[in-house]
Amino acid sequence: MTTSPADDPKTLVSTDWLAAHLKDPDLRIFDASWYMPDTGRDAKAEYAAGHIPGARFFDIDEISDNRSELPHMAPPVEKFMSRMRAMGVGDGHQVVVYDGTGLFSAARVWWLFRLMGQTNIAVLDGGLPKWVADGHKVTSAAPTIRDRHMTVKMEAHRLRDVTDVARAAKLGDHSIIDARAPERFRGDAPEPREGMRSGHIPGSLNVFYKDLLTADGTMKAPTALRTVFTDAGINLTKPAITTCGSGVTAAIVSLALERIGKTDHALYDGSWSEWGMYADLPIATGA
Repeated sequence: MTTSPADDPKTLVSTDWLAAHLKDPDLRIFDASWYMPDTGRDAKAEYAAGHIPGARFFDIDEISDNRSELPHMAPPVEKFMSRMRAMGVGDGHQVVVYDGTGLFSAARVWWLFRLMGQTNIAVLDGGLPKWVADGHKVTSAAPTIRDRHMTVKMEAHRLRDVTDVARAAKLGDHSIIDARAPERFRGDAPEPREGMRSGHIPGSLNVFYKDLLTADGTMKAPTALRTVFTDAGINLTKPAITTCGSGVTAAIVSLALERIGKTDHALYDGSWSEWGMYADLPIATGA
C-alpha cells in the first residue's frame, strides 16, 4: 500500500492514505452524504447499512442554522461545538470526511470546518465509491464515541452574504464562480427548488463542479484544475466568491481553489436559493 504524494491532510487524501491511517487514535471520520430529493437516496439509511469503519454520520441539514428559511446554512458556533462534542470530535483530531457520491457534499463539511477555524480536515478523494472499488471494507457497526472539547474560532472571511455578493457583482472586484450545471447557469433549465428564478448573478462565471472531477469521482490534479479555471475565464488574481444552488457544490470549487494554492476565497452561503428568490436582485441569462 502506498499513499500518494498529492495527499494533504488539510485538503484531500486518497483511499490508500485513509486505509494506512485508519487505526490512528486521533483520526475521526465523517460520512457527510447528502442527496438532492430527486435522487431517491436516503443518506442516513445508506450510512446505517454500511460505512467506513469508525465513521460518524454528519447531518448537513441538522447541523445548520435552523433559524434560517434557507437550506443548511452554516450553524452558530455554539451549535457546531455542541454537535462535534456529542460525536467525539475535538481538538487534536485529524478529520476525514467522505460522501456516497464520490466528491459532492463532503466538500461542504470541509468548508464548514475551515469556517470554524479547523484546519486538520481533509476530503476523501473519490469518497465511499472509490473506497469500496479499491477493495476496502465497510461496516454497519456504530463507532465508539468519547467526548472531546473543540476550540472554535469562526473565520468570517470565509463566508459571504447577499450584501457582500451584490457589492462584489457591482464593483467587479471579485471573481464570482458559479458551480451549477451550465444549463442552470444560462437560465435554460428550471431550478429544482420551487419559486426560484432562472439565470445567474450578473458578472459571475460558470465552472461546473463536475468539470473539476475525473471519471471516477476524484478531483483532478492541481495543474488540470488551474486549466479548468483559466479556460472558464476566471481571473485568479482577484479574490474569489464561490456559489451554487444551496452552498454545497460551491464548496467543491472552494476545495479546488485551495488545491491550486489560492487561499483568498469565500463561499456565498445563501447561493441561488437566496439570490434567485428575491425579485429585487438582478439576474443575468445566457453564457
